[in-house]
Amino acid sequence: MIKGKTIFITGGAGFIGSALAERLADENHIIIFDNFKRNSLQDKPHLTNHPNVELIRGDVRDRAALAASIDSANIVVHAAAVAGVDSVLRDPVMTMEVNVIGTYNVYTTCLEAGKSLERVVDFSTSEVFGAYAYKVTEANLKPALTVGEARWSYAISKLTGEFFANSFYIKYGLPICCVRPFNIFGPGQVGEGAIHHFVVNAIQNKDITIYSDGSQIRAWCYIDDILDALLEILQNNRSSGQAFNIGNPQSTLTIYRLAREIIRLSESKSQIVFKEASSPDVEVRIPDINKAREILNFEPKVELEDGLLRTIDWYREKMRKNATPQPAMLKFKEKYAHV
Repeated sequence: MIKGKTIFITGGAGFIGSALAERLADENHIIIFDNFKRNSLQDKPHLTNHPNVELIRGDVRDRAALAASIDSANIVVHAAAVAGVDSVLRDPVMTMEVNVIGTYNVYTTCLEAGKSLERVVDFSTSEVFGAYAYKVTEANLKPALTVGEARWSYAISKLTGEFFANSFYIKYGLPICCVRPFNIFGPGQVGEGAIHHFVVNAIQNKDITIYSDGSQIRAWCYIDDILDALLEILQNNRSSGQAFNIGNPQSTLTIYRLAREIIRLSESKSQIVFKEASSPDVEVRIPDINKAREILNFEPKVELEDGLLRTIDWYREKMRKNATPQPAMLKFKEKYAHV
């Protein structure tokens, strides 16, 4: 049980960050540091109005803003990043700046937090394994990432972040752990994820777009399962200096099959439309989670169909309540620097 801690979450307005904040807010002081460009908090007024939650609008490239906010933290979760294929392709320079320089800023600032700091979590990605990741272990890291292909800017920036994390652990003893999420989905997801796109369109009976032929293979993990893993990481001293694959290898299917399942479960009339991909894609992404099982006692519990039904129901209810969602009124401290 995590209780009475100050927990600083960069990217805390995002899908996973805000879900983690929900789990922890009742018993802890939560500081969410985010630029709010992707804002899952707009659907969580109970969290934004929670007396234990503090919102700071900031940019991880602004080290001074980080230093002014992080010094009292017992736990730091670094989830801020430029992510999503479309976003990365639009601005690979921004991707590298935020994910590399921003990450370096977070960890150098953590060093200044002193003895109060008990755990740091680095959010990496399954993309560090490259285009073919079949039952990959944490040590099975041999990505073939083509220099000059903007698509891989995200993967290499997150891999660099892992090297930073490991180096800070070795040199300074920073109690840091890296998490590699494998295709997390669920209620409240924002951004460019396939399930988010498929579900929202299926509910509205709109066409569902699949890039390439849909034979790409993914293992999908429901949000509640990764939250269970994160809570264990925050309390388990064996997690320091480690990297963990977090996913659900039993929920594996092709992108085409996923689209068909969402259409079936939502009783949708959507048609599937195939388009040529504008960049390389990950063909196979399935984790080996034995290390997480051994050290964290992690075992995904939510079956894919159950998770999809929960997600469909959540988005359907969201659309029913508000056909044109309005951003939540957030009360935050101004610590954003234009850099």
